[in-house]
Amino acid sequence: MVFPRRGSRGPRGSLSASGPRDPSASERAGRGLLLAAARHSAGRTSAVFVCSAASAVASLALPAVIGRTLDLLLNRDDEAGFWLTLCAVAVAAEVLLDALVALVSGTANARSTAWLRVRGLSRFLAARPEHGARFSPGDVAARLSANATEAGIAPVTGASVAASLLAPAGAIVALFLIDLWTALAFLVGLPLLVLVLRAFTRDSSDSVARYQRVQSDIAARLVEALGGARTIAAAGTAERERARILAPLPELSAQGARMWSVHGRAVARSGVLMPLLTTGVLAVGGTRLASGAISVGELMAASRYAALAAGVGAVAGLLGSLVRSRSAARRTGELLALPALTYGTESLPPDGPGTLELRGVRVVRDGQTLLHDVHLEIPGGVSAAVVGRSGAGKSMLAAVAGRLTDPDEGHVRLDGVRLEAVEHGQLRREVGYAFERPVLFGDTIGEALASGAEPVPASRVRSAARAASADAFVRLLPYGYDTPPGDAPLSGGELQRLGLARAFAHAGRLLILDDATSSLDTVTERQVERALVQEVRAGTRLIIAHRLSSAVRADLVIWLEEGRVRAVGPHADLWRFPAYREVFAVPESDSVPVPVPVPESESESDSASAHVPVPVPVPDTPVPSGTGLAADTSAERPAR
Repeated sequence: MVFPRRGSRGPRGSLSASGPRDPSASERAGRGLLLAAARHSAGRTSAVFVCSAASAVASLALPAVIGRTLDLLLNRDDEAGFWLTLCAVAVAAEVLLDALVALVSGTANARSTAWLRVRGLSRFLAARPEHGARFSPGDVAARLSANATEAGIAPVTGASVAASLLAPAGAIVALFLIDLWTALAFLVGLPLLVLVLRAFTRDSSDSVARYQRVQSDIAARLVEALGGARTIAAAGTAERERARILAPLPELSAQGARMWSVHGRAVARSGVLMPLLTTGVLAVGGTRLASGAISVGELMAASRYAALAAGVGAVAGLLGSLVRSRSAARRTGELLALPALTYGTESLPPDGPGTLELRGVRVVRDGQTLLHDVHLEIPGGVSAAVVGRSGAGKSMLAAVAGRLTDPDEGHVRLDGVRLEAVEHGQLRREVGYAFERPVLFGDTIGEALASGAEPVPASRVRSAARAASADAFVRLLPYGYDTPPGDAPLSGGELQRLGLARAFAHAGRLLILDDATSSLDTVTERQVERALVQEVRAGTRLIIAHRLSSAVRADLVIWLEEGRVRAVGPHADLWRFPAYREVFAVPESDSVPVPVPVPESESESDSASAHVPVPVPVPDTPVPSGTGLAADTSAERPAR
């Protein structure tokens, strides 16, 4: 055994996954997301704008055609029939175009929303875990469902706003063409309408953002409660949890009421202004008619154009949608702004033994150092158990070793190649994981076990299930390997065995078991360990161990303490030290049992005497320096 090398600590700067969020960064992310969504749906959005613009043109033409037709009818002109036909064509065109806008808008909104959800989910899954961890599952669900829906309608809504301004602008121009004074009568009140819309946009933004945040809070609390439903039922705290989940409802109600109040005030004010503007135009137009400056048909057209020009107030509803979309895009955009875990293009050497090296690895999360200057070299083909007290950094070491996350300092090599330089597909083929709480993805159990960086055939899946002692109970399920995971009544141990089976089926040169046998009984665990040696592809095993038996059977033990490697060596050698025995809650004594492995055989491995404790007197002293043990002298403790 060797002492771990102690390196310099270096700067302590590190990103905190749950640190404060930068509002300007969120704003930029939201703006970028809306622009990306607009580019993605550019074709359909353009179609919406063109159809809306054509509808606006038809609506602008209709008052002029009706006015002209009225004058011709009053004068009993023969051309009146032709103009009546034009009226019918204009009305039909407007109706058909509006229907086409509704159809294309619905399709564009659905596709844009789906694109946002897929992109947001993909980026979230590809992000560094320490960054993604700041979002609770409920919050992520809200951002990818309700918020993505509201953000997805932004391109079409923007096109609709632009098109909706064409009719009022054209109507004002038409008023000038009909009569200057009627146009000026309308323009007098237009600034008031603009102020109303500006106030509505400003006041809506804050209330919408607050409303969406409270929605996410409730969703997060609900998902937490659903995950702990059995605990809540067993504790009899259902009413308390219900109250906790619904506690933000008053705030949600207040923000919702505020949001609708702002909208209601805007609609009411514009609703008052529009009739006043129209009445003013009619009053001036009536005076001009009496003076003979305009005809009856022109007065009717002017009244219609005044109504169209005042229709700019109806833009309030579209502006409200845009405000909600912008706020929702900021929230969804925060997922897209997460830094991705990038990969290189290098390949691992063929037939590599799986030698794992950690050089000066340091990991800091939320301002707390979880791994301190870790230096390790695990030879290829070795089974190494990582032991230590709770919080010692075992799972973080496992995550860094297989590059589920990157260290803040130092690097990790597999067969001499730095992990961040390895091509993504090969890294995930060659590094396998099994976790304490595996999750099965797929329509059937067989599909869930076969899925991975590289799908495996059914024969290999069944072989891996037998190695994990899972084949027997899977075949007893209603449809065997074709049983949907949700329909399979699995215990914690059975679920862990399926997780192991999936890992065994995809085993590469490095297999990491992160407390993956904690729910197995002793006999099953022993069977799995034997199969791991005899039936699963040979390679390096890194086993996060909590049980003494796992450490006993490993070739090498890595002893972590407070994020540092205190010692590395065979279990029998480490067992002599009281601090190591305390990791497994073994009482100290003058005569320490050292497990000695016996020859491996079917009968002996399952017997109670597979490992015979041999009493060896060991002085109750700390790990001394210069003994050859891999000890971190900074972690030495005095004997009790």
